[in-house]
Amino acid sequence: MGCAPSPPPSENVHLLGRGGAFAVMQLAKGVMANFRIALIQLHVSAAKTENLNRACGLVRSAAQQGAKLVVLPECFNSPYGTKYFPDYAEKIPGESTQKLSEIAKECGVYLIGGSIPEEDAGKLYNTCTGFGPDGAMITKYRKIHLFDINVPGKIRFQESETLSPGATLSVIETPYCKIGLGICYDLRFAELAQIYTQKGCQLLVYPGAFNLTTGPAHWELLQRGRAVDNQVYVATASPARDEKASYVAWGHSTVVNPWGEVIAKAGTEETVIYADIDLKRLAEVRQQIPILSQKRADLYAIESKFA
Repeated sequence: MGCAPSPPPSENVHLLGRGGAFAVMQLAKGVMANFRIALIQLHVSAAKTENLNRACGLVRSAAQQGAKLVVLPECFNSPYGTKYFPDYAEKIPGESTQKLSEIAKECGVYLIGGSIPEEDAGKLYNTCTGFGPDGAMITKYRKIHLFDINVPGKIRFQESETLSPGATLSVIETPYCKIGLGICYDLRFAELAQIYTQKGCQLLVYPGAFNLTTGPAHWELLQRGRAVDNQVYVATASPARDEKASYVAWGHSTVVNPWGEVIAKAGTEETVIYADIDLKRLAEVRQQIPILSQKRADLYAIESKFA
C-alpha cells in the first residue's frame, strides 16, 4: 500500500531563500503553521533487512496519519554496541540510505533517518541522514559527542573504542520550521541547543538510545531542560526496549513543547507517537517570557565555530 499524498504547507507560511534568509513568517491574523511530527520507536533486531523493512512500513503508516516529518531512532538498522558497529557499517550513500530515500519520496515526507554506523575513509561514525519529500538527501550529521561513560556497578560504554566524532552541525530547512539535529549523548550539551536556537531553529530532534541507568534519571529531564532554556520544541526517538539485547534501550520516545510540557510520550514497546508542532504557541512563549532577547551579551556568549 502506498502513502496518501502529503498536503502542501500551510498557506500562512512563506519560505524565504536559504541559510540565514529562511524564516517562518507570521502573517494575517497572527496565524503560524502547524504540522504533525511522528516518532518511530522501532524494535531493532540483528537482521538489517528486517529492520529496514519494518522501518519503512512504519514510515508509511505515519504518513497515512498525516505526519509531515518522521523520525527514526538511533542505530535503527543495527543493534547498538561497539562490537556491532564495524560489522553493520555502510558507506553513505548505501543500502540503508537508499531505502530511506525511496520511502521519503513514496510518502512525500521529510524523514530524519535516525542513525546508522557509517564507514568513511577507514573511520566509523554514528551518522544521521535526512531526506526531503522528493527523496533527496538534505543532511548528513555525524554524532559530535561520543558516548563514553563509566557508572561503577551499572554501565560502562565507550563509543570512542570504535567510532570517531563528527565535526559539523546540521540545520535542516523545511517549509514548516527550521530543525537542529543531534544524536543521543549530544542532548546533554546545552551549548549545542543554544547554538541551534541562535541559528533560528524552532525544533530540536535527537534520535537517541538512553539506557536503563541514564534513562529514568535524565532522559525526560534533559529534554524538558533544552526545551525551556531555548523555548523550542524537542523531539527524541528511541529504539523500543528489548530486554534480551546486550544494550537495553530505555524507550519512551518523547516530544516536549517550549513551555517544557511533555505533549507525547511512548512506553517501551514498538510504536509510533505523534505530536502537532504549533509555531504560534512557540511565538507566544517567547513573547511572554522573552529570555532570548534578555541575554547579557556584554557579560557572556556562546561561540559557534559552525558557519
